[in-house]
Amino acid sequence: MESKYFAEIVINKEKLSNGSDVFVAHCPSLGITSQGSNIDESMNNIKEAIELYLEEQPEAYDELENQRTPLFSVVEITKNAQTSNIIR
Repeated sequence: MESKYFAEIVINKEKLSNGSDVFVAHCPSLGITSQGSNIDESMNNIKEAIELYLEEQPEAYDELENQRTPLFSVVEITKNAQTSNIIR
């Protein structure tokens, strides 16, 4: 039976120097980054990059195996406000 591994991915929308949008996907546990012109493309590209990386560095599977469930939260920032709220 094949083992399954899961990698956390963080995607940020950024602007290129020409003003167009790019979606940057980063896998913090492996230190791999890729990008795409939309979220789906960036997810496909990071998955391919991870697969190629693990092909060359199979010992990196240990990093995914020992990974804890990621915590994700959003912080609300209000301009000129004295306080911020954490949304869970």
